[in-house]
Order: sequence, then C-alpha cells, then structure tokens
Amino acid sequence: MIIYKDLITGDEILSDSYDIKEIDGVAYEADCKRITVGNDNIDIGANPSAEEGDEGLEDTAQTVIDVVHSFRLNETSFDKKSYLSHLKSYMKKIKEALAAKGAPEEEIKAFEKGAAVFAKKVIGGFKDYEFLIGESMDPDGMVILLNYREDGVTPYVTVWKHGLTEMKV
Repeated sequence: MIIYKDLITGDEILSDSYDIKEIDGVAYEADCKRITVGNDNIDIGANPSAEEGDEGLEDTAQTVIDVVHSFRLNETSFDKKSYLSHLKSYMKKIKEALAAKGAPEEEIKAFEKGAAVFAKKVIGGFKDYEFLIGESMDPDGMVILLNYREDGVTPYVTVWKHGLTEMKV
C-alpha cells in the first residue's frame, strides 16, 4: 500500500486504497464514502439486570467521511482572497521543493502552468468546496479540497499531486 504524505508537513493525506484519478496532470481526486463510527455495542453475553432496566445509553455513533476520518483531517475555512494568498505561497513552496529534489526545469514549468489552470477551476467553483488540513494543522501545508459529485451525495477529495510524497507500507 502507498500512503501519500504532504511534502511540506509530512501529514498523511491519502492512500492508494482509495480509487485515485489524476486530474489535469497536477491533482488527484479520490471518491470517498460516508461511514458510521462509534457506538460500539459489545455483547459480553450477560443479561441485563431486572433492576437496572434500560440505562438509556447515549448514541455516540456519528457519520463521517472515510478519508477525513482515516487521515485525521481537520476542517478549516477560507474566503477567496485568503485561499488565493495561501495557494500562491503553497505553490511557491512546492516549486522550491521540486527544484531542491532536482526535478527537470520542464517538469517545474509544466507544474506551474497546470497548477495555474487548475487553480482557476477551483476558484470558479469556490463556493462548492470545503477545506481540510492535515493532522498537524500546519497552516503552511496542503489544503485538501472536499466537494460532492454531480449526484450531490458522493463526496470526493482533491489534492495537489506535486505536493505529495509516497511512503510504501
């Protein structure tokens, strides 16, 4: 299995256990599912006492998005101006990281061009996105985009391809 980590923060963001598709050469999208966590009912085989009756245990189950839950992603918020400011700073860091690891100049230029085009798509649909950050909650790290497919039910995340490192498990 491959776990994708944020290049800047080292936070685990995604894994190849999800159906990942490359988008425009600069991003990955992965469909998610809503899952229920909590409310573990462990049956130890004992009969409840007649005196105790129903103690009215709290329902602690909650519905979450699997990727968000599994990788301990945290919700954050942006307006367009602050997101663009973050994105500009983040893209600069990714470009520097690509150069530092010896990426060819053509790859860096292709990343810059593709990222600019993809960023325009994101800004065009800005109101549809929810924003997530990694477990460290480092504001300099990747902002993961959460949106819903055309059916309005299926969530998916979008991450920046060049902002990830791979860790084989």
